[in-house]
Amino acid sequence: MQKAVYKFGGASVKDADGFRNVGSIIKNANIPQLLIVNSAIADITNQLEKVVSAFKNDQIEVAQELLQKIKIFHFNIAQELLGENGSSLIDNLSNALVEVEWILEEPFQDSEDYIYDQIVSVGEILSSTILAAYLNHIGVNVIWQDARNYIKTDNNYQNANVNWSLSCYLIQKDLQPLLDKYIVVTQGFIGSSSENFSTTLGREGSDYSAALFCSAIDGDQVTIWKDVPGVLNADPKWFDDTKEIPELSYQDAIELSYYGATVIHPKTIKPLQNKGIPLYVRSFKDLTLPGTKVQKDQIPLPIPSFIFKVNQVLLSISPKDFSFIIEENLSQIFSLFHKHQVSVNTMLNSALSFSVSVDDHPTKINLLIEDLKLLYKVKYNKGLELVTIRYYDKATVDRVTVDKNILLEIKSRYTCQLLMKNNDSL
Repeated sequence: MQKAVYKFGGASVKDADGFRNVGSIIKNANIPQLLIVNSAIADITNQLEKVVSAFKNDQIEVAQELLQKIKIFHFNIAQELLGENGSSLIDNLSNALVEVEWILEEPFQDSEDYIYDQIVSVGEILSSTILAAYLNHIGVNVIWQDARNYIKTDNNYQNANVNWSLSCYLIQKDLQPLLDKYIVVTQGFIGSSSENFSTTLGREGSDYSAALFCSAIDGDQVTIWKDVPGVLNADPKWFDDTKEIPELSYQDAIELSYYGATVIHPKTIKPLQNKGIPLYVRSFKDLTLPGTKVQKDQIPLPIPSFIFKVNQVLLSISPKDFSFIIEENLSQIFSLFHKHQVSVNTMLNSALSFSVSVDDHPTKINLLIEDLKLLYKVKYNKGLELVTIRYYDKATVDRVTVDKNILLEIKSRYTCQLLMKNNDSL
C-alpha cells in the first residue's frame, strides 16, 4: 500500500485561497496512506520573531499588540474558509496562543533561544490547525496530530538535534496506525525536549521534518510543494535564464544544499538516502509540471548550477610571528568560530595564512575578530559576493566574473567557488 508524505511551505498557505488550493491537492491525491507536514503561514515566523524581539527589549505592550495582530490574521482566514462553521476552529486557534500569552505576562528571564522556540513554534500549530479544519470541512477524513509528541530532541533551542531512535519508535507506535484510517496533518520545523518544552529544528526545518516522518513510516516518497516548477540551476533573484533540473542525485542535492541552495534543506536528504526514498519537488501553482526527482541514481547534473551568497566577509588570519599555520592553530581558530556561532562558507589554507568567507552578521563577526586579534593578525574585506558553481566550465566561470575582482578562488573536480567584489567598489 502506497505511503507518502506531502510537505507544504508557508508560501502555499499564505491566504485563504492558498489553503483552498492545498486542500484541492490533498483531496485529489489518491494516495492510500498520506501524511501532511505543514509550515507556518508565509511571513508568520518573521512576525513571531518580532514578538520575541519586542519581549526581549521589555516592550511588552508592543509584543502583545504584534501577537494580537497575528491572532486576528489567522481568525480572518478561518472565518473566510469556514464561515459560520468556524467558531470551533477559532476557539482552537485561541487555545493554541494561550501559552504564548502567558509567557508575555512574565518578565523575560529565560534564555533568548528558549523563549524563541516557545513563541515561534506556535506558527506551525496555527497553520496546521486551520488546514486540518478546512480539510474536514470539504469532506476529507483527516486527523490533526502535534509533531511535538513524535519529534523528540535535545534542548539545543533554535537548532535542536533529533533523538532519532525515540522519535522513530513513537511515530511507528502511535502515528503510523492512524494512517490506516485518516490523512494525518502535522507540523514541520518543531519538536519537543525531554522536559516537553517546544524546540525548533532550524529555519526551513520543515523539509527535514517531512524526511524524518517519511523515513520512520517507511514511506514510498516525499513531495515538497513549492512556488517554483522544481529545483532550478540558480535562484531567479540573482540569475537570468534559470533552467529546471529534472533529476538530481542525493549526492548532488546534498552538495547544492551544503553550499547554500535554498530549495532543499541541508538535513533533508540523509534520512531519505538511508532508505532509498525518492524526493520530489513540485509546483503547487501548476500540477501539470512533473517537477524534480531526487533519487539514488548517480546522474550528473545536465547543466551547471549556481549558488549566490551576498554580504560576505573575507577573513585572512595569520600568526603574529610569521610562523606556519599548523594543526594547532586551525583547532584554535575553529574553536573561536564555534564559540561565536559563525559558519564558514569557504576556506583556503596556505603556509602563512588561513582565509575564510562568512556571512556578515555584524555583532558576531566583530566579536569573533576581537577574539582572533588576541592571538593572530587579522585582515578582512566586507561587501563581497560568493558564487559556487557545481559542474563548472570556463564559460560558466567567465559568465559570473564579468566586471568582478576575484579575491579568492577554490576549485575541485566538480565545484568552483569564487569570492568577488565589483571592480567599481574597490
